[in-house]
Amino acid sequence: MKLWGGRFETGPSEVFERFSGSLHFDRRLIDADIRGSQAFARALEDIGILTAEERGQIFDALVAIRAEAKTPAFFDGASDEDVHTLVIRKLKEKAGAVADKIHTGRSRNEQVSLDTRLWLRDECDRVDALLKQWLEALLALAEKYPGAIIPGYTHMRRAQPVLWSHYLLAYFDMFSRDRERFKQARARIDVLPLGSGALAGSGFPFNREAMARDLEFARVSTNSLDVSADRDFVLDFLYAASTAMLHLSRLAEDWILYSSEEFGWIELGDGVTSGSSLMPQKKNPDSLELIRGKCGSVIGALNALMITVKGLPMTYNRDMQEDKQPLFQAADQLSGSLEMARVTAESVTLKPAVPEAAAEASWTVATDLAEALARSGVPFHQAHQLVGKLVLQGKKPSEWTAESLHSFAPEFTPEVAAFLDPKQGMRTREVMGGTGPKAVAEALKAARASLAV
Repeated sequence: MKLWGGRFETGPSEVFERFSGSLHFDRRLIDADIRGSQAFARALEDIGILTAEERGQIFDALVAIRAEAKTPAFFDGASDEDVHTLVIRKLKEKAGAVADKIHTGRSRNEQVSLDTRLWLRDECDRVDALLKQWLEALLALAEKYPGAIIPGYTHMRRAQPVLWSHYLLAYFDMFSRDRERFKQARARIDVLPLGSGALAGSGFPFNREAMARDLEFARVSTNSLDVSADRDFVLDFLYAASTAMLHLSRLAEDWILYSSEEFGWIELGDGVTSGSSLMPQKKNPDSLELIRGKCGSVIGALNALMITVKGLPMTYNRDMQEDKQPLFQAADQLSGSLEMARVTAESVTLKPAVPEAAAEASWTVATDLAEALARSGVPFHQAHQLVGKLVLQGKKPSEWTAESLHSFAPEFTPEVAAFLDPKQGMRTREVMGGTGPKAVAEALKAARASLAV
């Protein structure tokens, strides 16, 4: 059946049917479509289009359709144009002629917007739960090795020593912002479009505030043209998803390096790695590589929809049907990646002695020495030059003693020489947000408290 066709003398061609059909991907909106139709049936009863008995017939039929839709064979053989058409066909099979009234004053334009918003609202809640679980895993890994020292990097060169927990808290903050982004996206999704008609507003006196309460929307849309034309709320979700995937990809890159033979800081569990079909010794970080790889398709989904929307005139255009596949793909990739990242983090074993030795062997303490000199009264530029010349001597920090340092330059007093130990320098970095042990301990407490909300 079609929801249109009265002014056409012939039906659509078979090629057009195949080309324009969307049931194979928008079928996952069926529960949202049923919820929206139930609410719309109640609204039709309120304005006298449906009697209480008719509304009950429609409601009971929709309940039955929802139950049947959970069975594997429900969609087998369905040739409907889209999920909305399928639901109405099934409704008519179960409720009879009264089903023809369900679309009174409703356009598929607003129906698509409603279904997508209902689905996305639930998806935001699901992503938030996955993000929270992922943050729990990150925090647990940070708390497991509270005193471990690693080199911090700039330009992929060892820069300054930091605590392992401080490093992980950096990602904790990134993903906490991602949670905020999804909450902000959800707030913009949480707007009722129903009652807007195709573009000009409904010709029936619906109580839109009552419909919003029925479907638990926070507010009602204020412009019917905007409802028909808008996909900003999908872009908001895709932007939040792309940013979260960027953060996952960066962490994956770190851990791929840190688990390699060249670094050897961490060991990934057998359950998140794979071997080689040829090389018996291999233990490959496939879980992390796949996370890194899937980032591209999520960013691609955002770009695809932005390009689709950028040239569209007001209001609805069929191009907008192309928002669903990238949206669903991005949501699936994000959810799967978050779950995989959590399981990977739970499998990680840190080898604290290895990164600490790397921090001690290289000149990550150079800044600590220069700052110690500055605190003793040496102008910082002069201190910077002096430590730079010390590095040029070609010896490791551990090869210097307080006596040999003082012989190199009298400015290196025994108090300054103490900063050859990375732990000593970190104790000076107790500013809020720094890598000082006390500052990090407070940050860990704050992070733990944030997850309790």
